[in-house]
Amino acid sequence: VQLQASGGGLVQAGGSLRLSCAASGTIFRINGMGWYRQAPGKQRELLATITIRGSTTYADSVKGRFTISRDNTKTTVYLQMNSLKPEDTAVYYCNTVPYRQTNWGQGTLVTVSS
Repeated sequence: VQLQASGGGLVQAGGSLRLSCAASGTIFRINGMGWYRQAPGKQRELLATITIRGSTTYADSVKGRFTISRDNTKTTVYLQMNSLKPEDTAVYYCNTVPYRQTNWGQGTLVTVSS
């Protein structure tokens, strides 16, 4: 089941965006969720995770700027991105943690202009 991220767009450096990813109840209830991104020419990286109970972790590159959250009633996971930098430009994906290959969707493109 592909997980579709949404909410990307073009933003100036220092700006904010909020990404969303709706998952099926089955996936959402039994898995931790994560946000990943892949910049051009780079490997996909894990940015933030949230457990079923709401515990979070962040990559050093986004710590203090990005916030992951989940709404269990809407079975949706969010990524609030503040203080965006040009190096945050990438395609952003959501997936379970650990990820499942079949869950990768098309992602949502975030472009941060300087």
